[in-house]
Amino acid sequence: MPSLNRVELIGRLGKDPETHVTPTGKKVCSFSLAVDRRWKNVDGEMKSATDWFTIDAWGHLGEVIQQYLHKGRLIYLEGRLQTDRYEHEGETRFVTRVIARHMQMLEPKPEEEEPSLPETDDELPE
Repeated sequence: MPSLNRVELIGRLGKDPETHVTPTGKKVCSFSLAVDRRWKNVDGEMKSATDWFTIDAWGHLGEVIQQYLHKGRLIYLEGRLQTDRYEHEGETRFVTRVIARHMQMLEPKPEEEEPSLPETDDELPE
């Protein structure tokens, strides 16, 4: 039977990415992504809410994200959902995260401040 597990999101990083190494030596880069929703209620009033997603990026994609992204950057992200189950104080808990497969930056790189040129009394050539 065919199956599909695909997520596409456009949102802003909620914090700077953090990279850590698993016990097996693999690197994973994690961050939160805020995705805004807007709609009109029954009275025609505009409403909005923000959904938060935990993202994990492995391998080269994680390295690129760690190097180039920071809090507030707007990105497109495609991946799959993964739900993990664990026990905490005798209670079963579940955590769902997005495992990133592709990422695209949607804003130009923030411009570095250009150094100001010193003022000079030299005449400029015509």
